[in-house]
Amino acid sequence: MYLTWLDSNSWLIELGEGDKTLRILMDPWLVGDLMFGSAKWFFRGFRKSDRAIPENIDLILLSQGLEDHAHPATLKALDKSIPVVGSPTAAKVAQALGFTQVTELKHDRVFTIDGKVKIQALEGSPVGPGAKENAYVIKDLVQGTTLYYEPHGYHSPELKKLGAIDVVLTPMIDLKLPIVGAFIKGTESALELAQWVKPQVMLPTAAGGDIDFEGILIKILKADGGPTQLQEQLQAKGLKTRVLEPTPGVRTAIVLEPLAAAI
Repeated sequence: MYLTWLDSNSWLIELGEGDKTLRILMDPWLVGDLMFGSAKWFFRGFRKSDRAIPENIDLILLSQGLEDHAHPATLKALDKSIPVVGSPTAAKVAQALGFTQVTELKHDRVFTIDGKVKIQALEGSPVGPGAKENAYVIKDLVQGTTLYYEPHGYHSPELKKLGAIDVVLTPMIDLKLPIVGAFIKGTESALELAQWVKPQVMLPTAAGGDIDFEGILIKILKADGGPTQLQEQLQAKGLKTRVLEPTPGVRTAIVLEPLAAAI
């Protein structure tokens, strides 16, 4: 398994081996600014230069329909013949932008790619009254490894039924707003998740990278926690999980041990 962090919640996931390798581009924000609507004064994320769009993408996987996961400018720049799998709201965004192969994946549904990869959708982040977006468990059917992704730290208890998961992408900080509280939960929830699924490796998502932010929202946000704190907590609980801090744009080989040795 190879993972390339492309800032924020954007990842390139490479599974399988040889001619069975499959490349998944997840929640891509690669070109242009990030805003919600056109409210630049409220929030704007930007880079000094756009990221190169990865080549030979087999699948685009979207967890949410919001702009920081289904980024309109990036999706417009991608080949519309690439298959897209997403939450119901994300699927609507992709369809509206002209993608020709779009699969809406509701909670607890499974999507399989050519006998190589199985993607299961679970309940993820709440985005309104009674509305939750997607988390994903991705199983490499060639190598037998699993990866879990949820970008806001809201983890379904259904995970406890799935057994050990090899690799986890999850927030490791809390981002809090006055009165509202944490809308990204990464301190207690990441530790709880590790106790549930006993991952060999955890990597942070949702924050950092080669990105600058401005606007009113940034001025009132408060961040707590981080990968170093989580690693210390894991060790205190007797868990052998390794916390890796990826470098944006750098392809990282994820080396896994036999399951019995890792737990």
